[in-house]
Amino acid sequence: MASADERNTRTIHTAACLIIGDEVLGGKTVDTNSAYMAKWCFSLGMNLKRVEVIEDDESEIVEAVQIMTDRYDFVVTSGGIGPTHDDITYQSIAKAFGLQLKLHEESFERMKKLSKPHKSEPNFSWDVESPTKTARLRMVELPIDESRDLKKQVFFTRDDLWVPVSVVNGNIHILPGVPRLFEELLEGIKPFIINRLVDPEGKGIVRIIISTPLAESAVAPYLTELATKVEPRGVKVGSYPRWGKTHNSVTLVGRDKDYLESLVSEVETNVQGKRVSVEGEDDEPEVPTS
Repeated sequence: MASADERNTRTIHTAACLIIGDEVLGGKTVDTNSAYMAKWCFSLGMNLKRVEVIEDDESEIVEAVQIMTDRYDFVVTSGGIGPTHDDITYQSIAKAFGLQLKLHEESFERMKKLSKPHKSEPNFSWDVESPTKTARLRMVELPIDESRDLKKQVFFTRDDLWVPVSVVNGNIHILPGVPRLFEELLEGIKPFIINRLVDPEGKGIVRIIISTPLAESAVAPYLTELATKVEPRGVKVGSYPRWGKTHNSVTLVGRDKDYLESLVSEVETNVQGKRVSVEGEDDEPEVPTS
């Protein structure tokens, strides 16, 4: 089993995203963070292997992060780090790895300096103990392993943002669920991990889309044969029906751009299609049948 420091330095091949929140499972809010992370991982050449949505439940969080930390190189959690009673992500992840929650002084100082007072709390003071202060402190009491370098466990992505990125067990990055903050912090993580990517130049993974007017069943035999042929070169072949549209999509995904390009003409011929930049750009209005 790898140590936290090993997880914190090894090359990143795979990633996982854990969405935490009753509001997502209850249909109150729509999860956009996993979709944003999927695009972010794709652009950096990470293979996003798993996305999971769980409720604000300690046992569920503990189980999920314990599994993900061992299976994937880079893990991000979203949600459950606010000031209220149901924000239990920090405490649950601390429990998962036998850690204590500790007040992170730098986060606290940045919070005091950068957070703006709310109009509903005109008399709030950081110098006076109060339920409001206690609630706010929940957001800067982080899972800390005192045997490790603190700088490897907490960092900040912007000078004008107090919200920390807490890194637990070397590869679990705890982010807020608010989409704007999630996206800003995720983008801010890139400079901290760029040298650990499979391709540090950030070329990412290449996706080629070929539009075909044929039904999936008509192209299935050829695509099965193609997938077997290109798999040793690290290429994945995909087929995606587009219900109610005039064309379906075939995709080629991999890292070797030149090899992918060499396949285009063959695929176009065999699926009677053509390459497109965006799905649907060659769709035609469907003629209703009488």
